[in-house]
Amino acid sequence: MSRSQRVYAWFDDRLDLDEAEAFLGKAFPAEDSFLLGEVALFSFGMLVLTGIFLGFFYEPSTTEMTYEGSVAQFQGDSLPAAFGSVLQLTYDVPFGMFIRRFHHWAAHLFVASIGLHMLRVFFHGAYRKPREINWVVGTTLAILAMGAAYTGYALPFDEFASTATGIGFNIAGSIPILGDPIAAIVFGGDFPSSATIPRLFFLHVFIIPVLIAVGLAVHMGLLVRQKHTEAQREGDVEPVGSSATGTVDGRDRDTVDSEDDSVVVGLPAFPNQAAVSAVVFFLTLAALSLLAGFLPVHNIAEYGPNNPAGTPALIMPDWFFMWLYGFLKVLPSSLGFHLGPIEVSAEFLGGVALPSLVFLAVFAWPFIDRRRDSVHFTADPFERPVQTAVGVAGVVFIMIASIAGMNNLLAEAIGVSTDIVNLPLLFTMILGPVVAFGLVHWTINREREAAETPAQPDDDVGPVASTDTEDTIDPVEVPEDE
Repeated sequence: MSRSQRVYAWFDDRLDLDEAEAFLGKAFPAEDSFLLGEVALFSFGMLVLTGIFLGFFYEPSTTEMTYEGSVAQFQGDSLPAAFGSVLQLTYDVPFGMFIRRFHHWAAHLFVASIGLHMLRVFFHGAYRKPREINWVVGTTLAILAMGAAYTGYALPFDEFASTATGIGFNIAGSIPILGDPIAAIVFGGDFPSSATIPRLFFLHVFIIPVLIAVGLAVHMGLLVRQKHTEAQREGDVEPVGSSATGTVDGRDRDTVDSEDDSVVVGLPAFPNQAAVSAVVFFLTLAALSLLAGFLPVHNIAEYGPNNPAGTPALIMPDWFFMWLYGFLKVLPSSLGFHLGPIEVSAEFLGGVALPSLVFLAVFAWPFIDRRRDSVHFTADPFERPVQTAVGVAGVVFIMIASIAGMNNLLAEAIGVSTDIVNLPLLFTMILGPVVAFGLVHWTINREREAAETPAQPDDDVGPVASTDTEDTIDPVEVPEDE
């Protein structure tokens, strides 16, 4: 026995590497849209690595410090430590600006890839039995990703970030009965207080990342346990080798029936899928590096440190919070009411109630569109008019709400006040999804009916001359569908 064989045998006795070899033969469907989940996974890994680098230089404190960095306008000024440390990190630490930009764009890509991944799963029906639990886990990960972005957004403690974070504080405080305790726990009392930045920092670098890591582990574990979904096969699969289709219970498959859902047709985990994943990783790394190298991020030097007496001229959240901001913008304050001594404000309705209903609908959808039997193959969106119409209506709703979040820019472009555009935006937010649902549902049904209707002979066409000597047409053999 060679040395390498002895080493392998040593590890095999302790780790049962034969089982690992079986796992490495697990098949992954060769569909590009399935790689969105890997983009999200790699983005999170890069967020962790760049976050560790940034954490070495960031000081989560509002205690005053004397700035002695390279930004001339603040030279010798007394600044909050959080703000001053980000200035030094950005302008004085080697590669600090690049890493900070990289971290910023990785956060955006993380949220975007999760959202696109969920849309792919939704429109292809990959949330159906037995994958309802994984849909719930994925939706929770989307919420956690947004929470991580929000808590990180406040950490520079500049005028813009602290003002935007204050909107979240006001929303938390608007929750009936529980508002004040939640604000006290998350923000440390009145905002901003000396406890605000340390608590948000702790949430951002520890609590939420740990929850995301656990959620990703559960998500991947369920995926391995339940197998990937795959597109409906056009026919029986004749693999080049058994590894091309994987194995089931350790048994090689020579041919996979088109309706056999006990085996996944695709690339083996190693080396094929591993090579694809490596390409996706380096493409993700390259894309984020290009964004970090050429596109600037939030310029804290321009806004300056937090000033409780001032407010920036333009306050606008990132794109993934814009729809929630739109609720706050267009809902009139007159919608608020009292339930006895309990006040239900319009801020609570727009900032908590409506977003909660949106996420509740997303959580509940697999149990609304439920199936009695397990489903392995993905569905064609054009064969599911109701579900596809619901998905498009939801996207339209979020898009209109996001436009409502930019009502000030819209009003400025038109040359009117925001009060004038708010009411049309509110009605559009209500009617737009209804119109989108009806249009998509009607279009899909119309196309399906047209495809199912046999072509009718044209009465105006006369007899066609034929050179055949026989009056009959030879039958054509049509293979039976299996």
